[in-house]
Amino acid sequence: MTYYGGKELAAAFRTVRKNTIQIAEDTPEDKYGFKPSPESRSVAQTLAHIATATTFPTMLHGERIPLEKIDFSEYMKMVGAQEASLQTKTQIVAKLRESGDKFAKMLESLPEPFFSEVITFPGGDPSSRTRFDLLLAAKEHEMHHRAQLMIMQRMLGIVPHLTREAEARMARYQQAQQAQATR
Repeated sequence: MTYYGGKELAAAFRTVRKNTIQIAEDTPEDKYGFKPSPESRSVAQTLAHIATATTFPTMLHGERIPLEKIDFSEYMKMVGAQEASLQTKTQIVAKLRESGDKFAKMLESLPEPFFSEVITFPGGDPSSRTRFDLLLAAKEHEMHHRAQLMIMQRMLGIVPHLTREAEARMARYQQAQQAQATR
């Protein structure tokens, strides 16, 4: 028995995706073309990448397509086309919501023993990872890119929502301490 299974992973992923969607909503559409450097992804490209990033883990774990049956060249073309099709803020936010919901529902549906199965990578790759580790990696991948988006927001003069929330909590805490000190 584990204490962190599909339902817990789905809940954690939903929190991560909710925060990504908040960044997408807080960033004005006229700033979606911003790139921190010429070779970087723009805000829109990063959000589109996140919106399509659950495609591979859904294929591998939800549809149970074996790694050796996935044509990675074709897969990369397909995902690239999906990302490129997301042109507006409305399209990107909608895809973030749809793909996030689909992925979280898939996570919830997976039976506990499934998570301990080991996936061995083809081509002589010496690493083997459990399905749990690979599914957790999907959440970590999104958090990595969300951190990039938060830096881009700072560069654009936007205070990220998680910072605003932390500042509000700290202000409430300080007010409560001051009120208690004056009693």
